[in-house]
This record gives sequence, C-alpha cells and structure tokens, in this order.
Amino acid sequence: MKKLLCIAVLLVGVASVQAQKTQFGVKAGVDFATVKVKVAGTTVSASETGFFLGGFASIGVSEKFAVQPELLYVAISDSNFFSLPVLAKYTFAEKFSALAGPSFNYFSDAEEDKFKLNLDLGAMYDITENIDVNAKYSLGFGDVAVSGVFIGAGYKF
Repeated sequence: MKKLLCIAVLLVGVASVQAQKTQFGVKAGVDFATVKVKVAGTTVSASETGFFLGGFASIGVSEKFAVQPELLYVAISDSNFFSLPVLAKYTFAEKFSALAGPSFNYFSDAEEDKFKLNLDLGAMYDITENIDVNAKYSLGFGDVAVSGVFIGAGYKF
C-alpha cells in the first residue's frame, strides 16, 4: 500500500512539473551604476551609465512562481563583466511580477578579485505575452562594489 501511495504521489508530482511552462528569451537595456572602491580606509565612488544584454530562461514551478536564471553581459565604462542572476519570480497580478535573488558576477578585466556577489530586487510588467519591461536594483558587496539600477526590455520566444 505504501509503495502504491509513493508511486501515485511521484506521478502527480511529475505531471505537475511537466505542466509548468518554461520560456526562453533575450533582454537588453541601460544601467545606471555606481562603482565604489575601498582603498586603505578611503572609499572612492564614480557614477557611470552603460548597457546590458543577454538571455534568460523562465522556469515555471507553479502558476505564480518561477525561477529565472539570466546570463548578461554588462558594460559600465571601464568595468565590463558577465552577470548570472538567479531570480525568484513571483507573479502577484495578471501582468506584474516581483523579482529577487543573488547575481554572481565575473569581472573579466579585473586583475584580482574577479568574482563578486550582488543582491538583486526588481519588478517586471508584461506588455504582451512575448514582450516585457523590467527594472531592478542590484546591490554590490565587497571592497570593489558595483551597484545600480538596470532598466530594460525582454522578448520571450
């Protein structure tokens, strides 16, 4: 009896995962960033405007919740890096979603300390089934921190 119950639960779980939607897409936009560098107890900061572009996958977990990993190339003046945000996406209204999660950054032009961690918080609005606009704030940590606002648009295939 226990085996039958376990098999039934497993089949229901697999069927529900299969029923959730996975979408792939591309996104691009502008970023307004502040680069802060701590050297010998002194913090130096500079504000820069740049751009980002890349791709994403939205992996449905339930009707209102998805995991959205992204791979972005971010160009901010002298600080070019690759960003891998892994965002929790919660749809709280028909076309509105909240985004939150860590982003793992690799600074290809840094001499040392190439890997950085940020915390991203944002929102997304679906204009159509395939087109969205999104905005997020990325908070950087460490001796060299890149924080800023990212505003863009996405296209789902």
